[in-house]
Amino acid sequence: MKEKNKFSLIIAVFFCFYFFPVELLPFRNPIFESIALVKWYARKHVLLCLVPALFIAGAISVFIKQAAVIKYFGAQAKKILAYSVASVSGTILAVCSCTVLPLFSGIYKRGAGLGPAIAFLYSGPAINVLAIIITARVLGWQLGLARAIGAVVFSIIVGLLMHFIFIKEEKARHANGSFTAGEEKEERPLWKNALYFVFMVSILVFANWGKPQAGDTGLWSLIFVLKWYITSTFLITLGIMLTRWFKKNELKEWTKASWNFANQIMPLLFWGVLIAGLLLGRPGGEGIIPSKFITTLVGGNSLFANFFASIAGAFMYFATLTEVPILQGLIGAGMGKGPALALLLAGPALSLPNMLVIRGIIGTKKTVVYVSLVVVMATISGLIFGYFVK
Repeated sequence: MKEKNKFSLIIAVFFCFYFFPVELLPFRNPIFESIALVKWYARKHVLLCLVPALFIAGAISVFIKQAAVIKYFGAQAKKILAYSVASVSGTILAVCSCTVLPLFSGIYKRGAGLGPAIAFLYSGPAINVLAIIITARVLGWQLGLARAIGAVVFSIIVGLLMHFIFIKEEKARHANGSFTAGEEKEERPLWKNALYFVFMVSILVFANWGKPQAGDTGLWSLIFVLKWYITSTFLITLGIMLTRWFKKNELKEWTKASWNFANQIMPLLFWGVLIAGLLLGRPGGEGIIPSKFITTLVGGNSLFANFFASIAGAFMYFATLTEVPILQGLIGAGMGKGPALALLLAGPALSLPNMLVIRGIIGTKKTVVYVSLVVVMATISGLIFGYFVK
């Protein structure tokens, strides 16, 4: 299929679900939940989260020199620096498990080592400062603190384990000559490129600034009131940067790279969200697997309850912050504190759509190992947390 036809098809499918009058459907069953979840994703997540992330990913692949990626994330980079930077990357990105995928793909294909890239992949959605603050406020400071510490430690440990498990493949990957760390000519000063990325990330962050809780005052509420003015200012300034600092051929290359990421990721996300809605439904809705059944299985702090919470969280789709109200309902229905942490550590960083896309980037074997490591570590963390916090 020609690129124009693919683009037209993706746009047509997107608008079809964006405007689909799902509320008029005469049935309420897992099929309804599946369609409704795709519509919700299209309306709440694609334009403000995924599209900016795709453009950032395209910019990473075009404007960030391979030598710079290798310097901080490459196989020969200092491990302390690489994993430190990767493990806290989520503090500046309000992204979910799907929005982080284009960014992960971008740095990995530019030569980042598997370990630091995986640490970045996990930390992006897991160490969202906003999500951790809301977790502490709504679910209690113990869960908020445990989530913050667990997410940072998780990203480093999982990244290191992936590095050592696949160390032979990584050495071969970086020895085949496709990644070079030599000097590359810069088209413009470093500060201009840095400012360009800062403004793109700022657009992503402020466009998705969450609504404050009832009764909240202060800076958070003020930013929410002014979010569209702030976002528009960043957007207009970014447009000026593009016209003055960048050549036409660079902008074409950036657009092409962004489209390549969209072409790779969007179809997999569509099918993943569709299947996730069919199996698990939405908050307040029922999929093929009843939510009551899940709640029954994750009470207490048994090994099975924590493992099941990790598995359920890994396959469910959580947009940024949606895990908090879901867990609030589950805890109210009898979910244990240990399984709650296990779900918090496995859920936001993984999802069925997320897994399908990761498989396309790093392969089936690495994806299975990565998912398994997250599930096992989330289970162990839940058991330990549930033992000390009742």
